[in-house]
Amino acid sequence: MTDTRGPQPQYEGYAAGPLPGEREHAPGQAGGPYHPPQAYPSPAGGTQGGPPQGAQHGVSAAQAARRPRTGARTTPRTRKARLRVAKADPWSVMKVSFLLSIALGICTVVAAAVLWLVMDAMGVFSTVGGTISEATGSNDSNGFDVQSFLSLPRVLIFTSVIAVIDVVLATALATLGSFIYNLSAGFVGGVELTLAEDE
Repeated sequence: MTDTRGPQPQYEGYAAGPLPGEREHAPGQAGGPYHPPQAYPSPAGGTQGGPPQGAQHGVSAAQAARRPRTGARTTPRTRKARLRVAKADPWSVMKVSFLLSIALGICTVVAAAVLWLVMDAMGVFSTVGGTISEATGSNDSNGFDVQSFLSLPRVLIFTSVIAVIDVVLATALATLGSFIYNLSAGFVGGVELTLAEDE
């Protein structure tokens, strides 16, 4: 192939000139490394080759001692999320309501026993029983005996029956309520909740 560009001009001054490291130093300049001219003057107390001695330590110390600005926000931010209960699982509702109703039944039996013991210690049954016996008694009979009728075993049995009925009814009503909630949530979208999280 032949070169058709013709004769090219020769940049003799550029090609034959010395490199930056080989240039002669000015008369008043020591024989150190070459520094190109700067467009802006260097800061006071520094040199052209880099930052003044100890500048990095001063910057790091200033950053370490930096304090928050006056009026800065110091209260923690709170993230909020708006959620919607779209569906309640009837099986899980039935299990939870069953356990809660059993716990409520046990508390009812214990509370009835404690209340009976307190009333018996205060003499309520003897006083009320004597009054009712005198009011309902006659020459042939002594009247109605309240103390034997409201004895502790009878009270505990009656309370246990009430607790069992309460367990069955509460479980059934809670399960039925979950079905009703699912039907209503399909029309209106369910209950909306706003949850907040503190950072």
